[in-house]
Amino acid sequence: MKKLGLYIHIPYCEHKCIYCDFYSIINFKNVDEYFSAIQKEIEIRAKEYSKNHIIESIFFGGGTPSLVDEKFINQIITTIYKNFSVSQNVEITIETNPGTVDKLKLISFFKMGINRISVGIQSFDEEDLRFLTRIHSKQQAIATIENAREIGFENISLDLIFNLPNQTLKKWGKNLEIAVKLPIKHISTYSLILEHGTILNAMVEKGKVQIGEENHDAELYLFTQNFLEENDFKQYEVSNFAKTKFESVHNKLYWHHENYLGFGTSAHSFVDGKRWWNFKSLIYYLKSANENNFQPAGYEFLTEENKLEEFIMLSLRSDGIRLENLSEKYGNDWLKKNERKIEQYISQKLISRDKTHLRLTKIGYAVCDEILANLSI
Repeated sequence: MKKLGLYIHIPYCEHKCIYCDFYSIINFKNVDEYFSAIQKEIEIRAKEYSKNHIIESIFFGGGTPSLVDEKFINQIITTIYKNFSVSQNVEITIETNPGTVDKLKLISFFKMGINRISVGIQSFDEEDLRFLTRIHSKQQAIATIENAREIGFENISLDLIFNLPNQTLKKWGKNLEIAVKLPIKHISTYSLILEHGTILNAMVEKGKVQIGEENHDAELYLFTQNFLEENDFKQYEVSNFAKTKFESVHNKLYWHHENYLGFGTSAHSFVDGKRWWNFKSLIYYLKSANENNFQPAGYEFLTEENKLEEFIMLSLRSDGIRLENLSEKYGNDWLKKNERKIEQYISQKLISRDKTHLRLTKIGYAVCDEILANLSI
């Protein structure tokens, strides 16, 4: 049986944050129809992909999944179990935002089998929260984490953003200090990125906001790596840190080039070298559900060169290239072709190599994109 991850996109939000480029909407009038469509899509995909696959992870992302009535989430989980073989150790994650989930809703999530909570906090600083147009306060963020642990969630993750305007190293450090004192097992830290089409990008272009320089960004990132390592959070991907045995199963499926299916608006799927994606717009997604049984908005078949390129990129960004896997799947030509560059990066302490893996070092993670651009396929 092959591993398979499932992603379900819940696009509903109370409002659009200025930095966000994920597909989200604030109109809730099609909620019932949308969740019915997702259940139908799951049933259709299961007919083709359930036979030789076992579900290792289920991930509800958004948008703000915790904003919708929990009965809709339960319906999706029930539909998945009816149509797929699900691992006894399946990881079921739901993204939540403080201010959209109370203790009763968390209890409902826990009872329906969700065993991992990912909390979009972004900052514990009130000034930064206002800038990011988040709807919650520092205390609400802390209470959400503490409530989840009290209810029984052991696997709790939180997201933080660094290199915000006027964010000093000291200010960022306070965020991390608060985070590691909370009952969490996983932290995702992201540098503030300007995405085309976002409100923030327009503000920067008009000169209303100034983002921190590259050197400052690198300083914050290195501080993050060192601080979290000192507090027993191991870095296992460019932006992700976890306590031992609490790495995200779902994200590792992506990074290890395993198969996954995506349901709902804008969701992507990847199975055996074929990638396809759903319509981004809710209207067009529902139209595809009603008129042509979820024909994708687009698709592509990866060539062997494409697969190798993605394998190298995803592996180096995460916990490294397993040399045995590389040899079995693609042979040793890539290693031979890049031997001189790899040795150079090893001498610069950007890459480390042992008998089983080729990995980026702590400094290597900071210049990951540059290294990948210089390696030939």
